[in-house]
Amino acid sequence: MRILVTGGAGFIGSHLCERFLKEGHLVDVIDDLSTGKITNLKNCLSNEKFNFYNDSVINERMMYTLIDKSDIIYHLAAAVGVQLIVEQPVRTIMTNIKGTEIVLDIAKKFQKKVLIASTSEIYGKSEKIPFKEEDDSVLGSTTYSRWSYACSKAIDEFLGLAYHRQFGLPVLIMRFFNTVGERQTGQYGMVIPRFVKAALMGEPLNVYGDGKQSRCFTYVLDVIEGMTALANDPSSFGNVYNIGSTEEISIENLAVKVKEMTESSSEIKYIPYEEAYGQAFDDMRRRIPSLDKIQAQVGYRPKVTLDETLKRIIDFFRKEIMLEKS
Repeated sequence: MRILVTGGAGFIGSHLCERFLKEGHLVDVIDDLSTGKITNLKNCLSNEKFNFYNDSVINERMMYTLIDKSDIIYHLAAAVGVQLIVEQPVRTIMTNIKGTEIVLDIAKKFQKKVLIASTSEIYGKSEKIPFKEEDDSVLGSTTYSRWSYACSKAIDEFLGLAYHRQFGLPVLIMRFFNTVGERQTGQYGMVIPRFVKAALMGEPLNVYGDGKQSRCFTYVLDVIEGMTALANDPSSFGNVYNIGSTEEISIENLAVKVKEMTESSSEIKYIPYEEAYGQAFDDMRRRIPSLDKIQAQVGYRPKVTLDETLKRIIDFFRKEIMLEKS
């Protein structure tokens, strides 16, 4: 197949590209490198079946050309990360909604399969645990810019499902729950790379809020297994699926675990949200997915534990830090 990955220079996208190249597919990537990095694709660039386009999904002419010759589109391009969302809400909204609109409109012309990356942020402040795909979203006030990401991805989902229902376009929505792994950056607030790098550098591990909020972290290659399994099942299109793990941990316990696994002497500091983000901040206390739907559809079960995930990330950052010092 010829596969188009938007946002392919990002953390998840780069792992996805490596998977497809190993399987012998042709892979095209479009990424403006606003949050992705070309170095993420260092294992792909020399492959004759790989093409990289340093451009934006907002460029309709370029997208027309790429979608025309593709068999399937993995639409991962998005503005992500809590810090980025708070600091640049206009960019978040425009990139996410406009980019998805362009992808879907052009894909409709050629009836190409589209997989849209969405997020557990969709569930907002809902306290109904675990989150099921058909559950209501409970979003905060528009006066809090942190909700712009959740709202923009909700519009992406509505658009994708509308194109499926109205035009018969094969569209699939994937809601990711805190995907983590090698190459993820802490630049825009991602907690695990931020903790790991701080611990290895002997710097404070900054826990925002009281640290009692909990998350379920999923190793990136487990997420990719779920994505590709769904893509290969024609009956999965037209649906929304959670992809994640149900191994829950509080953020303060995560900080303790990272400190222990790195044998770090770093202190754990608690930072009020207002100080961290420069404004009042709504946060979710728990975020746990129901995986019943994807398990029933394709037999998906995450295989890599949180401890093993952290070990791999710690090893990755140790090598990165050594390279930076050499």
